[in-house]
Amino acid sequence: MRTFLRGAALSLLLVSSASTMALAQTAQPGAEAMFRTTTLNLAADGEIHVAPDIATINLGVTSIAKSASEALADNATRMSQVIATLKRSSIASKDIQTSGLNVSAQYAYEQNQPPRLTGYQASNQVTVTVRELSRLGPAVDAVVSAGANQVNGISFALSDPAAAENAAREQAVRALQAKADLYARATGYRVSRLVSLSEGASFASQPPMVMASFARRGAVADQTIVSPGELKVRIDVTGLYELTR
Repeated sequence: MRTFLRGAALSLLLVSSASTMALAQTAQPGAEAMFRTTTLNLAADGEIHVAPDIATINLGVTSIAKSASEALADNATRMSQVIATLKRSSIASKDIQTSGLNVSAQYAYEQNQPPRLTGYQASNQVTVTVRELSRLGPAVDAVVSAGANQVNGISFALSDPAAAENAAREQAVRALQAKADLYARATGYRVSRLVSLSEGASFASQPPMVMASFARRGAVADQTIVSPGELKVRIDVTGLYELTR
């Protein structure tokens, strides 16, 4: 019985050794071919500047009263006026979305005294998408006149970014190819083929924030100034090239 077990173990060892040698012989040509090939691994980017065509802005109403119910009632009345004004400014209902609603107690703090309740604050925020930028400034002026007392962050975007992104991709690939040709010439080679191409990060940077003025001169209100600027749409790519003499 013991002789059989030793013989079986020896057979397994011989089979394992033969398999390892065969695997090494099979992998060797591929490894040698890798060292015989000269490659370039490069990165490039394409950047397109384009004017935005939509904007998103946050508007809100904050109300303060002695009771929570009074604060909410006042807030609801004023917010209804704001939303009605937005709709009269040709903003569709689907582009007006509630983004925040809260009621909180307000306290006065004095040294060596317990907090003293002074009233309640109710706030309601809506996020508004404006699809015609020429309407943005007048719409802001109108809702402030209607009772909005909060105008927060604004961002600009493209309703359909595909065309700008594709233009950036083409620019990135041309830059990548030019870089590969330059390296090939500098090292005495020529580009044989593109082995692989991958796309990395893509982003659109925001233009400067909106400039707003709500001051009044006499009976005439200054108009809110909106400066959309330009978006920078960027695509990063990397490529592996094979070189030959």
